[in-house]
Amino acid sequence: MAYAGHQFGNWVPRLGDGRAIQIGEALDAQGMTYGIQLKGSGPTPFSRNGDGRAAVGPVLREYVLSEAMFALGIPTTRALAMVTTGEPVYRERAEPGAILTRVASGFVRVGTFQYFAAQERTDSVRELADHVIERRYPDLSGEPDTATARYRALLSRVIAIQAELIAKWMDVGFIHGVMNTDNMSIMGETIDYGPCAFLDEYDPGKVFSSIDRHGRYAYQQQPGIGLWNLTRFAETLIPLFHDEEEAAIEFAKSELDGYAGLFHAAYGDGLRQKMGFGRWDQADQEIASAFLGAMAEGKADFTLAFRRLSELSTGDAREDDSAEKALRSLFADSAALDAFLPLWRARLREDGLEDGPRRAAMRAVNPLFIPRNRRVQEAIDALVEREDSGPLNALLAVTALPFEENEEHAAYANRPGPDEIVRQTFCGT
Repeated sequence: MAYAGHQFGNWVPRLGDGRAIQIGEALDAQGMTYGIQLKGSGPTPFSRNGDGRAAVGPVLREYVLSEAMFALGIPTTRALAMVTTGEPVYRERAEPGAILTRVASGFVRVGTFQYFAAQERTDSVRELADHVIERRYPDLSGEPDTATARYRALLSRVIAIQAELIAKWMDVGFIHGVMNTDNMSIMGETIDYGPCAFLDEYDPGKVFSSIDRHGRYAYQQQPGIGLWNLTRFAETLIPLFHDEEEAAIEFAKSELDGYAGLFHAAYGDGLRQKMGFGRWDQADQEIASAFLGAMAEGKADFTLAFRRLSELSTGDAREDDSAEKALRSLFADSAALDAFLPLWRARLREDGLEDGPRRAAMRAVNPLFIPRNRRVQEAIDALVEREDSGPLNALLAVTALPFEENEEHAAYANRPGPDEIVRQTFCGT
């Protein structure tokens, strides 16, 4: 598939799938189509002198991360199968080759629209928009004489679903790592798992990707980059919005202006559930921000801090409260946590929920298990160095049920020790 894109803000007019081939589509029981791709199967017209292959490490990472995201309830491409090829792939060193079979609602990207728009092929942009509406958003089809309206509706829909998707990423501490416009799906699904990772200790400015040298796609930057990418998408549709360019631009601006509100509404609702609150207002946002600030100050593990908060009682704290001790153990400095907890407990008492149902609701949105970076690396190393798929299978089993206690695999919830921290992740292309 052809596409262009802004890579780290730099325009590239011709990219395309250098190692992915769409082999067909499947129709589900509801009449929706799903594209099926092979990734790493060999050269394509867009390989740019590359081999079009994939090493087992990046394939395994995408398999594990995409399936974990699905289990967390986040829209994503799915991994249908991973196979080794028996042939070496040469990157920094020779590695076993592999092919990923992945499935998605579609593989059309912001960069796909940019490819045709940059060539001023308005009819192709319109045809592509019609294809996306027909396959993914059929409720926007309307009548032929409402074509302008449906293209406007397409922009509105894509803005809304992308705002919600990035809010979900933020709620679980996920960092995509390469939010180029060619890696942003029009279908509202997480796509192209390269040097992605989950936060260990909470750091809003965290970057894992080895190629993101200036932090453009850091954790806290993702919402803003989402808007930047959507602005590039809106630019491609300008000729379809109105016969007069000025009116078309004004419409696009008005829709893009609504992105911040949509994102904050979705992110706020996610935080509300993670904090155990029954409602959400500015005061609640301040309480949640106090918890995040305490986590940053105390270098607490993002996933475990929310999970252990779920176990606390609403009543006054007691020195022998084992749940509170477990939470405090995550913080190198708990001074800010001391200030937060009374506010949080008082807020919960306003809702009047009993501890049992409230804890259960919080556990249902605060995962215990995520694909920890070191566990992913362990699975890669075991497969590459020993042809041992045991760590991979265990990791897949654990992350398939991220919210459920599992005594057998309890160690998979642990934060990394000082010598287990993964500081960089790699794309593998």
